Order: sequence, then C-alpha cells, then structure tokens
Amino acid sequence: MSVASEKGRVWRLAAGYAWQRLLRWLHGGPFFRLRPQPGTPARLLIAPQDLRTADQTNAADIYGGRFLFSGYLVETHGASPFELEGEHPDWQRQLHGFAWLRDLRAADSRISRQNARALVDDWLKHSGRWHQIGWEAPVVTRRVMSWLAHSPFILEDGDHDFYNRFLRSLLRQVRYLRRTINETHDGVERLQAALAIAAACVSMSGQGRFARQSIRRLDQELLRQILTDGGHISRNPRAIVEILADLLPVRQAFVAQGLELPAAMLQSVDRMMPMMRFFRHGDGALAHFNGMGSTPNDLIATIMAYDDARGAPPMNVPHTGYQRLCGGSSVVIMDTGKPPPLGISEDAHAGCLSFEFSSGLKRIIVNCGVSSRSNEMWRKVSRSTAAHSTATIEDTSSCRFLSERPFGRWLGAPIVAGPRHVPVEREDDAAGVRVTASHDGYQQQFGIVHTRDMRLSGDGTVLDGIDSFPVSAKVAEPGDQFAIRFHLHPAIKPSLLRGGTAVLLVCRDGEAWEFDAPGTELALEESIYLSDVYGHRKTMQIVLYGRIRDSQSSAWQFRRTATAKLSRRGSSEFDELARTGELPLADPDEDVSPEVDQEIDQGLNQDAQETAPDVDPKV
Repeated sequence: MSVASEKGRVWRLAAGYAWQRLLRWLHGGPFFRLRPQPGTPARLLIAPQDLRTADQTNAADIYGGRFLFSGYLVETHGASPFELEGEHPDWQRQLHGFAWLRDLRAADSRISRQNARALVDDWLKHSGRWHQIGWEAPVVTRRVMSWLAHSPFILEDGDHDFYNRFLRSLLRQVRYLRRTINETHDGVERLQAALAIAAACVSMSGQGRFARQSIRRLDQELLRQILTDGGHISRNPRAIVEILADLLPVRQAFVAQGLELPAAMLQSVDRMMPMMRFFRHGDGALAHFNGMGSTPNDLIATIMAYDDARGAPPMNVPHTGYQRLCGGSSVVIMDTGKPPPLGISEDAHAGCLSFEFSSGLKRIIVNCGVSSRSNEMWRKVSRSTAAHSTATIEDTSSCRFLSERPFGRWLGAPIVAGPRHVPVEREDDAAGVRVTASHDGYQQQFGIVHTRDMRLSGDGTVLDGIDSFPVSAKVAEPGDQFAIRFHLHPAIKPSLLRGGTAVLLVCRDGEAWEFDAPGTELALEESIYLSDVYGHRKTMQIVLYGRIRDSQSSAWQFRRTATAKLSRRGSSEFDELARTGELPLADPDEDVSPEVDQEIDQGLNQDAQETAPDVDPKV
C-alpha cells in the first residue's frame, strides 16, 4: 500500500471521528440536558443475570469508604466518591460503571443494600445530569447493565420516591445510548451498547415502541461483527468473552419474557462457544493474540456452563484467521490472519504468523500478551512484532501503527498498514498436522515475504518449523538481518546445552523439551510476560539470529525428551488426565540422564509466584 493511500485512509478515519464527536456533542452534553424527558416507566419487569464473579470481601472496604479500582486505592474519608475530582480516569470509569454492585450484593446484608442505595442516590445527585467521564458511552453501557442486573438488590426496602428517581435516570441513560450509539467506537463498544439498549427494552415496562428498533439494531451488529466461524472482527479472543458475558443474560431475559429470540442472537451464541474453546490451552488460559491479556477463568467457566453442545473446538477458522494444531496432549495455536479493519484495529497486534504452544496443562511458548496497567509504553511494547513468537526483519514490526501526530491523540494508534495477503495451506494426516502460511508485511519496505512451515506430530512429541525469507522484490533498502523469537512462559526453566547450540526447557512437573536449530545462531535472552494476574513477570526467550544473504531459511525443532514422572508429580489434575488418556505419562522406572534429572529438581523447587514488575523488557 502506497504512502498516499495510507494518508488517505487516515484522513478519512479522522474526518469520521470528528463527525462522530460533533454528533456526540449535539446528542449529549448541554443539548441533551436541556431536552424534555419522556415519562418514567411504571416498573421493572425483569432483571438480567450478572455472570461476572463477585467478591463479597470488597463490600466492607466500600462501606468504609475505600474504593480500589483499576489498581488505584482512593479513600473518601466520609465524602461521596462522586464528589471527588482529579482521580485517575480509569478509577473514575470503574466507579461510574457500578460493576462493583455485584460485590455489595454478594455480601447479602441489610447494610450492603443500604450502602448500595446510598451510593446510587449520590450518583443521581452529583452526576445524574452530566459528568465528563461518567457519561462516556462505554461507562453508561456498563452502568445500565449493572443497574438492571442488580435492581432487585438496590430497590429492596427502598421508598417509592427513590424507585421513581432510579427508573427515571435509567430511562434517561438508555435514551442517551440510543441517540449516541452510532457515534460510539466501532467493535465491542458499539455491540455492548446495542445489548444494553435491548436489555433495557425487555426489562422496563412501556418500551414496546422501541423494542423492535432495538432488536433490529442488535441483529445488525451481531451479523456484522460476529464472523461465520464465530470469531470477532477485531480478532481479539477477549472480545468473545466480553460479548458472551452480556449476550447470554439478554438471551435469558428474552426467553423469560416469552419473546421470540432473534435469529442472529441464536446463531452468534452457537458460533462463539466453539470459538472460545478454540483459543483455550490445556490449562484453560486463552491464547494471547490481538489484545488478549490475562484470562478471566471464573467468567469463562460460567460462560461455558451455558454451552449445551460441548463439542470439540474447530481446527481451522479462516474467517477469523487462526489455525489450531493438536497432537497427543500438545496444542499449537497460530495467527494466520490479516489485521482487522482500520477503525477496529486500535488494539490489534503486529503478530502475524506468531504461535503459542502448550503440552497438557503447561504453556511453553507464548506471546508477551497485554499489560493490565494503563501505560502507553507497555501498550506499544505488547503490540510490536518482537513481543510475539514469530520473526522480525531489521527489528521492525510487520505492521505500521498511526503515529502520534497529527491525529494520534484523537484516534489512538490503529494499524494503517500491514500484511494484505496471508495464504494458508493445511494438511491433516495420520503422521500429524502441517500448516504453511506466509505474509507480505515486510514486502513493501524490505522486499521480503515471511513464510512459516510448521508440523506437529500425531503423538504431540515433536514440533518442527521452518522460517523462510525469500526476497520477492528489489527495494531501495533491502532487509538482511532477521530474528526469530520464541517467548517462554515464566513457569518454564531454560538452560543451554551442547555449548549453546540447543536449549533444554524444563516444566515444573518434570516434563522436559529440547529446542534445536542447526546452523543458526541461537541465544537465550531476557523477556517479560505481561499477561499475568500477578503483574509483569520476568521470563526468557529463545532468539535465532541470521542474515538473509547467508541463508534464506532457518529450521528449528521442539522435541519432548522427558515426560512427567509419577514419583515427582503428586498432582490430582495430572492423575485424572492420565486416567482419561489425555496426558501420556512416562514409565516410573524410566531412566533419565543426570543432567535432565538435575534440571527437573531445580525446576520443581523454583517458586511459581516470582514476579518482576520493573523489569526492562528486551523484546
């Protein structure tokens, strides 16, 4: 894509964003405050379920005026939290979103109900008319869903005057979403707004004249955003989880009210459930692609309880752009897709042809993932190609992101250029699974096409790969230096073997893998794992260096050299997998070399919770 074409796309996106801001200002802000309000609905008919997990221990902190949101602790000292100014925007978004009502409800006490009513009443007094952050579309969406879900808890024992003020404000917020939905950010944000509007139409009386329009809009968004294979147009696994967490309760509300379920709603749920299984490793974690961070295991477990079919995950999802290779207890998930559309790529990563690799309950090769911290530096690091288990040319990313000037402050950093052609071939036979894919993300700048050929054996004990860099065109600055990175999970202990020509990877249960890349310079370097509930964790990465002028391809292999020994495990999870035949175990009398045995002991004694939040990433 030419530079002129890229600039044209950015200017069109900027013009669209400016128009959306103007419409949002006209539909909201002072104009919205001056509009006459429609009549209050007579009552609430139903409360959609909140599927997200609650923590009742937070109820005592909230009652004491201590609000811990997004990593920021604020003590109100008796004042209303909605009167505070100057707090971090992320903290304010969590406060005004009212997702913490589920924690008060989990406490299930009279004091927690009174506290919830008092805090809702405070919001009505201080922010009910307008608040710069509290009336952002995603915040309003989350607040509407939270108020609807927890309305029985909030309104119990409340007086009639509070009931009316609560319903009047709820209707006003839904009306605001209905007017501004076209100006919200495309993708998950817009779909969740459509879900909130539909949920309100089903839950509140007197909304019949809006119900048909709301259902039609929800149908349109689901058909547009949920792809044929069940993936989301953003290509982010987290999007599927967030959408299902709101879509399933809305579907239940439709059924409870005796309404006919929209076709798109039924199809979307049926498609997304297998897709969520597609991205799962053996330990339940989702693969880190295109904005996926740490896995909300509790929420995923709740969502999967609604999966009636419980079928096997698909292996090939060409519309979303991923491949899944399975053999024995080993799983490989590979990114084989193009970047999402410009307007939805603000969180997308430059990780084409990257992969993650797991064996049983152990993740071995990962991508760095996404930081839970609201930090622009870490965000840039996580989106770069070097933060993924794939190849880079001349230390550059395969995608180009929008720079800060002149529109970066408005538009963020969407992908303005990247791979346009990603052909994929897949072969499944008795010997194993083979996937060959290539991308042209480096062709315009360096005249190089990156090709990756991977094969996982049928028993899952060998993963072979070849990375090739054929020169497809002559350019002014041809690329020559390549680096192929394999980021290791923090639980894996690596050590160099045979004079630094191979790497031994030891898992905590004693399973061991050997990595080898004959004829290519190999290095073991520091890396950082961002997607962890404990924060940023120090880890290592295997890096293969080479020059294209010397060799246009590099072959590598992961080979299992030792499996978990019965005498060393003591894990009920591994015992259960062994009984069901899903995890092959070694003979307890099998001989292991002293070198491997020593590495196993060291790996088992290493602390699994070691963290390093201030590590300088070398990615």
